[in-house]
Amino acid sequence: MSTTVLGYPRIGDRRELKRASESYWAGRSTAAELDAVGAALRRGTWESLRATGIEQIPSNTFSYYDQVLDTAVLFGLVPPRFAEAGAGRPAREAELERYFAMARGCDGAPAMEMTKWFDTNYHYLVPELSPETRPRLVGRKPLSEYVQAKGLGIETRPVLVGPLTFLMLAKNAAGAPEGWDRLELLDELVDGYAELLGFLAAAGAGWVQFDEPILVTEAGTAVTAELERAYDRLGSLAERPRILVATYFEAPGARALEVLKRSPVEAVGLDLTAPRTLEVLSSVAGLGDKTLYAGVVDGRNVWRADIGAALSVLTSVLGLAERVVVGTSCSLLHVPVDLDAETGLDPALRSRLAFARQKAAEVVLLDRCLTDGGAEAAAALAEARAADAAKPPPGFVDQRVRARLDALGAGTARADYDRRRRAREAAGAPPLLPTTTIGSFPQTDDVRAARAGYREGRLDRAEYERRMRAEIDRVIALQEDIGLDVLVHGEPERNDMVQYFAEQLGGYATTRYGWVQSYGSRYVRPPILFGDVSRPEPMTVGWTTYAQSRTDKPVKGMLTGPVTMLAWSFVREDQPLAETARQVALALRDEIADLERAGIRHIQVDEAALRELLPLREEDRSAYFDWAIGSFRLATSGVAETTRIHSHMCYSEFGQIVAAIDALDADVTSVEAARSRMELVDDLAAIGYRRGIGPGVYDIHSPRVPSVEEVEAALRTALGAVAPDRLWVNPDCGLKTRGYAETEAALRAMVEAARRVRASLAEG
Repeated sequence: MSTTVLGYPRIGDRRELKRASESYWAGRSTAAELDAVGAALRRGTWESLRATGIEQIPSNTFSYYDQVLDTAVLFGLVPPRFAEAGAGRPAREAELERYFAMARGCDGAPAMEMTKWFDTNYHYLVPELSPETRPRLVGRKPLSEYVQAKGLGIETRPVLVGPLTFLMLAKNAAGAPEGWDRLELLDELVDGYAELLGFLAAAGAGWVQFDEPILVTEAGTAVTAELERAYDRLGSLAERPRILVATYFEAPGARALEVLKRSPVEAVGLDLTAPRTLEVLSSVAGLGDKTLYAGVVDGRNVWRADIGAALSVLTSVLGLAERVVVGTSCSLLHVPVDLDAETGLDPALRSRLAFARQKAAEVVLLDRCLTDGGAEAAAALAEARAADAAKPPPGFVDQRVRARLDALGAGTARADYDRRRRAREAAGAPPLLPTTTIGSFPQTDDVRAARAGYREGRLDRAEYERRMRAEIDRVIALQEDIGLDVLVHGEPERNDMVQYFAEQLGGYATTRYGWVQSYGSRYVRPPILFGDVSRPEPMTVGWTTYAQSRTDKPVKGMLTGPVTMLAWSFVREDQPLAETARQVALALRDEIADLERAGIRHIQVDEAALRELLPLREEDRSAYFDWAIGSFRLATSGVAETTRIHSHMCYSEFGQIVAAIDALDADVTSVEAARSRMELVDDLAAIGYRRGIGPGVYDIHSPRVPSVEEVEAALRTALGAVAPDRLWVNPDCGLKTRGYAETEAALRAMVEAARRVRASLAEG
C-alpha cells in the first residue's frame, strides 16, 4: 500500500497567492517577487504533505491562474490576438503579461472564454484551436517545478491535464471551419507530451499523472479509439516516467476503462466515492497487473470520511488490481486548506469536518489501518467512529420547516407569461432595450473596512448602517447619472452572494479562513449547510427599500437562488439534494413575499450555478432538472402578475440547459455572453424562447473598458435572434471585483450603445 492526493490547494493558508497576484497586476511588485511567492507556496505544500505522511506527493498543481491555461501556454497555444502582449519587456515579464492577458484581457484583446470545470465552481480558461494550430512543447513549467521539489529533497509526481481532456474542453477558434474536429490535433499534441516525458525522465521523475476527467462523461466514452492511440504512444516511449491516468467526479465508462486496462500505462485513478465506480471496475474484471489509485476520501466536500465505509471499499478492491494506492477522489483544490484555523465553529459541527490538510491525514490513517493494524491505527479509527456517532449540532432538524413544506405541496405554478406581460405593461413597462446591471457594484476599501469593523465590534450598528446607506446613495446617484433604467442598490453589505445569505439562515455555518479558489484571484468561502434551512427574519428588505426610497426608478431586489445556494456551499449528505433545495426555496419564498409587500416590483433570483450542478451522465439529468426547476418555481411562484422575476446565470455551457432556462419561467434571464460571442441567443431562439433575455454585452472579469461600438455590435448580434421587445442590456456579471473608474466608463458605453440601437430601431 501507499498514499497520495491527486492535487492540493494552491492559494496558501491565508490567500498569499491572491495578494501577490493582485499586487503584481497593480504594478506594486515585480515578476521576481511574484515568482518568489509562488516558489514559497509550492514548497509549503510539498513539505506539509510530507509531514502528514503522504508518500506520493504531486507537483505542477500550482498555477498563477488555471491549469488548463497553463497547458495551453505549455504547448504554445496562444491565440494570435495576444501575440504582442508584453512586447518590449524583459523575457519573464513579457511571459507573465501575455499569460495574464489571456486570462484577463488587455487593450484590443478580449480575454479567453471562461467556464466551469465539469460540475464544480472552479473556472478554467477555454483554449481556442483551429486547423492552423500547431501544438508544440515550448514551456518547461512541469519540469521546473519537479526540479524545485527535488532540490528540496522531495520526490514528486508531476500532474498534467491529459490530451483528451484538454482537446475536448477547448473550443474552435473564430474562423475555424464549421464542423472541424479538434481531435485532429491529437497526434501533434501527444508528440509534445512525449517530448515533455523525456525531459521529466531525464530529470529523474519516476511517475507522471495525466488527469483525464473527460472519460467520466458521455463525450469521453465516444473517443476510445483516440484514447487508445494517445496512451499507446505515450506508454511505448523508451524513456519515460511511469504513467498514472486519473479520472474523477464520476465513474468512467466501461469501454474507456477497458482501453486503459489494455494500454501500457502503469496505473489508473478512480473516484471510488462515486456510486457507480465499483460496478464499472467489477464489470471489466479489475485492472489486472496495473496499480489502482483508489480515491476513497472525498476531495470535494468537507465532511469527514466514513472510515469504516472507506475501509470496506478498499478491502473490496484489493483483488481487482496488482497494487492499491490510497488517495483522494480528486484534487483537494476544491476544499479549504486547514480546519485547524476554524476555532469559531461549533465543536459538534467541527468534529464532523475535514479540510485539505485533514483529508490528507485521513488518507494516511486508512493506509495504516489496512497495512499495520497497530494500536495507533485502532485508536484513530475508534476516535473517528465516535465522532461520526456524536450528537449532531443544534439546528440539524427543524420540524417546523418540514411541516410547512409538507403543507405547501407542489403548487408552484404562475400565471401564463403572456398574461403576466400584459399585466405589467398596463402597470407601466420600462423602455425598449432596458438597461440594468446584474447586482453588485465595486466594493471599495472603505466598504470592506466598514464591514470588517462591524464584524469585529469596532463599529456599532448605527454607524455601520450609516456607512452602508451612504454607499447605496452613491450607487443610486451614479446609476441615475449614467442613465440606467432598472437600478440596483449595489450590495455593499454583502461579502459574497451565497455567504451573505448563509450567515442569516438557520442550518448554515460559515468559516473565517475556509477560502476556495473560484478563478484566478477570485476566492470564495463556501458556507457549510449542515441542517434544516430556515429564515429567522428578513435578509434584504431593509437595504432594498432604502435604495428604492432614493429614486423614482425601479430598484431590483437581489437574492441567490436555491440551486446556487447548494452548489456554492458544502452540503449535508444525509438527505437528498432535492429536499435541501426545497428548504432553501421556502426561505427565499418568504423573502420574496416581504420584498413584494414592501413595493419592490423587480426581484432577481440568481441561479448562476444551474449548469454547474448538471450531472455528468445524461441518465441522471432528468431527475436533476425536476428538482432544480421545481425549487426555483417554489421560491418565485407566490408573486403577483405585475412583479417581474429576473434570474442570472454566468460562465457555463448554456447550450445544455436552454430548455431548463425556459422552464424556470423567469420573466427576464441575464446571462454571460460576451466571452462566448453571444452563442446562447441562437440556442434560445432555436427552442422558441419568448421571455426577456439579457445577454451580457461586455466582460466584467477583464479590466478592459469596451467601446460604444463594441457594445453596439454585441447588441446588434443579439437582435439577430431576439426580438427588441424582449432584449435587456446588461454586463456579463456583477461588478464587485472591478474599480469605479472602469465600471463607470463601461456602463456609460453600454447605455450609449443601447441609446443608439433604440434610435436606429425607431427609425425603422
